Amino acid sequence: MEEKGKGSERWSGAITNFTEMASNLESLQKLLLKKAVFVDDETFAKASITAEQARTIKILQQRVKTLERELDSAITAAARARSEKRQAEAAQKAAELHAEEVTKELENTTKVFELHMEELRAKQEQISKRDKDIKVLEAIIQTIGEKKSRSTTR
Repeated sequence: MEEKGKGSERWSGAITNFTEMASNLESLQKLLLKKAVFVDDETFAKASITAEQARTIKILQQRVKTLERELDSAITAAARARSEKRQAEAAQKAAELHAEEVTKELENTTKVFELHMEELRAKQEQISKRDKDIKVLEAIIQTIGEKKSRSTTR
């Protein structure tokens, strides 16, 4: 920013100098026109060169102002782009964190599901074992019942 300030001061000083030179040249040109002074070719050539330089100075002043506006626009656009980039990076980080959270939640849910499945398998095995025990007991009861009914019928 300091360099911009120094450069701006230099441009302002140069523009002021050019403006004063242009004013002096215009005054000289008006004086020459009013007085209708006839000068030799060398003086006229110098005055013509001076007038041409004054026109060039005005054109350059306009160009400097245009370039300053373009520079200000470019600086503003760059600042806006940096701000948008920071916002995009922040949004990306937030999305990544959310994705990590969702992934962790899915992993935890998977672990809980696996534990429940193991518990269900263990209970199913217990049920199957009890079913077998019940069938054995039913067979025993049936066998005992058949033996009793044979012994009571005799």
